[in-house]
Amino acid sequence: MASDLISIVIPLRDEAPNIEPLLAGIESAMASMAHPWEVIFVDDGSSDGTVDKLRAAAARPNVKVIVFKRGQGQTAALMAGIDHARGDVIVPMDGDLQNDPADIPKLIAKLDEGYGVVSGWRQNRRDDFITRTLPSKLANALISCVSGVKLHDYGCTLKAYRKSVLEDFTLYGEMHRFVPIYAEWQGARIAEIPVTHHPRKAGRSKYGMSRVFKVLLDLMVVKFLTRYETKPIYVFGAAGFGFFAISLVAGIWALYLKFFEDTSFVQTPLPLLFTLGFITGVMCLLMGLLAEVLVRTYFEAQDRRPYTIKETLNLPSDGGPTPPSS
Repeated sequence: MASDLISIVIPLRDEAPNIEPLLAGIESAMASMAHPWEVIFVDDGSSDGTVDKLRAAAARPNVKVIVFKRGQGQTAALMAGIDHARGDVIVPMDGDLQNDPADIPKLIAKLDEGYGVVSGWRQNRRDDFITRTLPSKLANALISCVSGVKLHDYGCTLKAYRKSVLEDFTLYGEMHRFVPIYAEWQGARIAEIPVTHHPRKAGRSKYGMSRVFKVLLDLMVVKFLTRYETKPIYVFGAAGFGFFAISLVAGIWALYLKFFEDTSFVQTPLPLLFTLGFITGVMCLLMGLLAEVLVRTYFEAQDRRPYTIKETLNLPSDGGPTPPSS
């Protein structure tokens, strides 16, 4: 990987005091490596003079700048940086100086061992424990349990990716933290190493407790898309049969009370539960069928296939012999 171009992607919002120190740290870290590199700053709607600082920094030939018309979130900023990166390796990091550029060589060295993703782990995190660290630990445990991909710190922006791992991803919401899950489910090897975490010196954090709920909702979407993207009927069908089972039990119980306990239908909510369960079950099945139609339209309209190929041997596209026609 000695000749691989490294693209460092940094989303920013109101981080004017941190730009020059961060850039100096990156230049110092990359000076010890043989890799060519570029840094891509993405301004996410700053209002504190960050854009002016970025314009000045762009005098350096390996500094690229993208400025959004308005704030669109960290995930969108990272996606824009990745889309415009020319590197074979992508290294996203925060712009608040809490990530240490000196850790970039360690991430690249681990990537050289054959991994597709190397994730940073803020082992000694320097944030408020109650409002930041504890919710993060709980979220990381939940994400690892649901996804099956065991990482200590999904929220650490400092990671290293091979560009090929990111080619088929389009990220929305707060989903940038779930890229290792997508990558692992597509066969990439994942590693995690401890990285340095500094306390914030300038500016203020853009994170709040509301982000926890967004992450949980996005986790549901990730689980659905990665497991049931091509067969959504399995999800809706299972829910539908669950409601049918509830309806059946309620109906049988209502009949039992009617004929053996002399309890009128109007004296119990069971008939209503039977009706609602049956209707909801039918709706779930119909939604599943509609989702199946949408999935097929999606794949066929984009000429996509519901599978990904890592390697082929002796196929026509490899220059191998063309199989005889029958």
